Amino acid sequence: MGSALWHGFADMGAVERDGAFVVTRGEGVHIWDSAGNRYLDATAGLWFTNVGHGRTEIARAVADQLGKIAHFSNFGDFASDVTIALAERLSEIAPVPGSKIFFTSGGSDSVDTAAKLARRYWHEQGKPGKTMVVGRERAYHGMHVAGTALAGIPANREGYGELMPDAATVEWDEAKSLLELIERLGADRIAAFFCEPIIGAGGIYLPPKGYLSEVREICRDHDILFVADEVVTGFGRIGGNSWFASSRFDLQPDMMTTAKGLTSGYVPMGAVFVAPAVAERFYAGGIFFRHGYTYGGHAGAAAAAMANLDIVERENLLGEAARLESSLHRHLAPLAEHPRVAEVRSGLGAVAAVQLADPSEAAGFLKTLREHGVSGRAAGQGAMQFSPAFVMSDDQVAELAQRVAAALG
Repeated sequence: MGSALWHGFADMGAVERDGAFVVTRGEGVHIWDSAGNRYLDATAGLWFTNVGHGRTEIARAVADQLGKIAHFSNFGDFASDVTIALAERLSEIAPVPGSKIFFTSGGSDSVDTAAKLARRYWHEQGKPGKTMVVGRERAYHGMHVAGTALAGIPANREGYGELMPDAATVEWDEAKSLLELIERLGADRIAAFFCEPIIGAGGIYLPPKGYLSEVREICRDHDILFVADEVVTGFGRIGGNSWFASSRFDLQPDMMTTAKGLTSGYVPMGAVFVAPAVAERFYAGGIFFRHGYTYGGHAGAAAAAMANLDIVERENLLGEAARLESSLHRHLAPLAEHPRVAEVRSGLGAVAAVQLADPSEAAGFLKTLREHGVSGRAAGQGAMQFSPAFVMSDDQVAELAQRVAAALG
């Protein structure tokens, strides 16, 4: 009989049959399994361990905070000092100066918060009919109701019935598809457009040249809120030596959803950055925003985030992430010549995908990768995801590529 643990995104019958891959410790860009085998962590956990594993500095910061006060509600007028300090720090690096920070427990919470806030904003603006939220094909926006409904991965909606009626999906790479939807439905029905700067879990798809600025302008022209989903891309992964892809591409989002790299996954936490133009309506007084999370702005998590940001700044990990952009492309791009590979998508941010020609081989290939000392993950339809910690050296990227090539045979 297997474990009592029910894994997310898993065929539990297969897990029960074959057993779990049990990770017991990590250091830098390596992890170890329960048998003592060492692996290169090609995905930084699940896109999040930006500063690498085993950072005792973060653990100590959390322990120190828990010894003072672990958490207290941030509802009403309550707040923790460390949570206020983190909000101020995040506002200082926000793509839109003066942004307000609404803390959540993770990325899915952040997306649902942004969806609700967009609708409530238009209600307060005297336009209650603007309730539609729009996403893109292949996009992933977490697994809460709103995020699942507006994302562009149909398989994630199968078997649940209609989750949210006021959600629509447009083509992932054609700005005119968004414009056509607006012309068909009317801008007076659309509250917000959600956009990942790089599509992550849907397969690591880079935006066509000019796409991001074009859809941003369309939203601005038609009075639709632009929500940048930077749960994956934020805190340096696609920043080009900036904190956020929104800064790199000058998107000036009305809202920006974040999580993962905020604490490097050491403690669960998310945050929604809300631009002044949206926040000021709520800060003027008289509006009771009935939304929040018990653990939103958790003091222990805030301490982890502060320590994590300290490491990123002290070790110039934004610059290291920019280095990885070229290093991953240089070492992985040649794999496109292998007959089992359809293409390699890389060259923008510390992410890459090796697309298998036969997507059905993905599960088996992941196990082969482990046999060659690499812990990987499949994304989209048979794409091998590579999103290492920012501390991975160029030599280790070369080693990663060599091991992937050996696994391909």
